[in-house]
Amino acid sequence: MATVTTAVLCELKHITKGFPLPTGGEQVVLRDVDLAIYEEEVVALLGPSGCGKSTLVRVLTGLIQPSSGLVLVHGEPLRGMNPCVAMVFQNFALYPWMTVWQNVEEGIRAAVPDPEARSQRVAEVITKVGLAGHEEAYPRELSGGMKQRVGLARALGFTPEILCMDEAFSALDPLTAEGLRAEVLDLWKGRESNPKTVLMVSHDIREVVFMADRIVIMGANPGHIRSVLPNPLPRPRDYRSLAFQRLVDQVHDLLTQTYLPDVAPSPVPGPPALEPLPAATPSEIIGLVETLSGHGGQMDLFELANRARQEFGHVAQVVLAAEMLDFVDTPRRMVILTPLGQQMVAATPAEQQRLFRQQIQTVHLVQTVLDMLRRVGAVDRDDLLDHLVLHLPNQDPTRLLETLLQWGRYANLISYDETTHQARLG
Repeated sequence: MATVTTAVLCELKHITKGFPLPTGGEQVVLRDVDLAIYEEEVVALLGPSGCGKSTLVRVLTGLIQPSSGLVLVHGEPLRGMNPCVAMVFQNFALYPWMTVWQNVEEGIRAAVPDPEARSQRVAEVITKVGLAGHEEAYPRELSGGMKQRVGLARALGFTPEILCMDEAFSALDPLTAEGLRAEVLDLWKGRESNPKTVLMVSHDIREVVFMADRIVIMGANPGHIRSVLPNPLPRPRDYRSLAFQRLVDQVHDLLTQTYLPDVAPSPVPGPPALEPLPAATPSEIIGLVETLSGHGGQMDLFELANRARQEFGHVAQVVLAAEMLDFVDTPRRMVILTPLGQQMVAATPAEQQRLFRQQIQTVHLVQTVLDMLRRVGAVDRDDLLDHLVLHLPNQDPTRLLETLLQWGRYANLISYDETTHQARLG
């Protein structure tokens, strides 16, 4: 494990961030987050989609301002953009009409106003990331890995103390991503120059265990830090070692507790609390139970995600939806078909639709919307969004409404007119 000094580069103190909603009010995506970023470490953020990982990084960079809380840079409050930080994005963010050289130069023009010094810096970072000889190439002529090298060169042109990478390798093929991870670590280990520290957002657990000295696991609704796991593995790390796999399994277990907690919330007096609908379509839920049936009725959650070749967080949402409808159970990391799930697998399409209709009517959020439709007939989209904001203020109401309509339409319980934007009983 890298030796983390006591020097704090940046610190997030009691950060809360909310975004205004079109229907009024705000959606809180981060609440009371504390995180220190030290010299000479690699820090990774892991957590469910929508838990605020990218928002947290943007608050640190100064791209967005927190609703409350404080960002400290070398102990001083941040005002404006963070001069210590540069970003590498998932989608490369290159100007297609500019060459490699021009893209890097344009990216650092404001930071290095002197033309001679800027040209020298561009030449240095292009060589450093292995793009020498490609200075006159355009983005359309580059592979995904080479495009990301341009983004990396542009970030390094700022000579940042902290290099922030937001899902920087997720759009690349596995071999290219593996090579770039190793190169980023080589750049970071070169203590004669910046970056001193790397802060990365990722959903790839093996990537995080390979790269990070500290793994910050976040929870959602709103975003918060659940746990911080130090990585004691010495470098260079071997993906195949038993110690590496043990740490991957430990992170798996922590993430499972985040996505699929075993302990149900304690009941409180009064009507049942509204639970958000997980972002999963009916076809994905049915596909899940059929996949489980083909593997003896149960699978490890992470094996399921690997076989589906989908991001773990999305697979977890589908599993949560199936569990909400009582088609699966999730003891620890296992996903197991229930008797109702087995019945779903054996049913005809018409019977599957009937079972789905039966089960979604047990979901309290669906019940409240159906009651509203029975009382007043047609309900405008904005009124439905207001209803969702009122009862689930920390959720994305647009995403919730989309899922609600998908489930209701499939079950023939809710119809929706795209012209009038009104919902009625199906």
